[in-house]
Amino acid sequence: MKQLLLIGAGHAHAFVLEAFANQTDHHIALTVVSDAATAAYSGSVPAWLAGESTLEETQIDIAALCQRANARLILSPAKTVNTQARYVILANGDRIDFDVASFNIGSTLKPPQQHGNRLPQLIAMRPLSTLHRRWQALQNDVNHLPSGGHQRVVGVGGGAAGCETLMSVLAQLRKQRPDIRWQGHLLSASNELLPGAGDLPRWLIQRALLRADISVHHQVRGEALVDGGVLTHCNVLIPADIVLWATGAVGHGWLADSALPLDKNGFIRVAKTLEVIDQPGIFASGDCAALTPTLPNAGVYAVRMGPPLADNLRHACHGETLNDWQPPKRVLALIGTGDGRAIASRGTFGLSGKWVWKWKKRIDARFIARFNPPFED
Repeated sequence: MKQLLLIGAGHAHAFVLEAFANQTDHHIALTVVSDAATAAYSGSVPAWLAGESTLEETQIDIAALCQRANARLILSPAKTVNTQARYVILANGDRIDFDVASFNIGSTLKPPQQHGNRLPQLIAMRPLSTLHRRWQALQNDVNHLPSGGHQRVVGVGGGAAGCETLMSVLAQLRKQRPDIRWQGHLLSASNELLPGAGDLPRWLIQRALLRADISVHHQVRGEALVDGGVLTHCNVLIPADIVLWATGAVGHGWLADSALPLDKNGFIRVAKTLEVIDQPGIFASGDCAALTPTLPNAGVYAVRMGPPLADNLRHACHGETLNDWQPPKRVLALIGTGDGRAIASRGTFGLSGKWVWKWKKRIDARFIARFNPPFED
């Protein structure tokens, strides 16, 4: 009996569990270690931030999925891994041995330096698993703001996630406290938004930001939080009351103490098979994995990795040849703009409208429903 250990409950591992639920393998004992019994689907987070869905509607029921796959679920995350002796130590102190292991633990953010006593309120957008606690704390604080004031919300990060997050958060804060004037600012280290996208999608996102009363600062990199705002790389102060930090994705710090090969950002280096470089029988996928050439940190890639990862984990347990995974050359990005609209972007192609938002919500709901048991009356 081979011991297969899934470390983390990200999107790719949801597909692995689904594959084992659909095709039982009596020669493999499956264990999942995770910090929670549910996992947020990243695509549905903007709708939740904008107040258009509940937190529960964004969650994949990992516990139910494990039950279907006949997998043991341990609600304690891994904190140490020994790839030579083949075991992990969990946060609760338990040791779990494995023959084959797979990491799908997402990423975190490198926090900004902080100097001063009157710092703006910071909400880091990663790790995703604990975002709901940070968001709830911010909303509670907003409820206690005096009426008639002015609040500046600064988003740091000009990628799709940074733009979408800022627009969604501002939409909800304006609904929550319409008696306050909310103004948005977006800091982008690049000279253009949505790096890699075409002119039309970039124009559409620029128009959406303008509509949301968000000023964009190009070629400005946020470096630190100081009294009254964000200090940029060129030592300029951007006034801020609330800062959304959506840049500087890095691997989880505990990986650095392992023998896993990591890139400069702390992500696990993998081959095309998603097997870790020079570590047979150990795999990584999603944001925590680093391929060559590199891929953007986006949930769509973890979703695409899921089915081939499931096949290769099964092959590894049986000593069979692994198959390469070929990343898609272009992916469709659906970016919510916080106002009941969304932008569809694929290469140079782009369009926007309310129907795109409805389309996005249907796609996200179908994805979550794929893994969750049906509701019972």
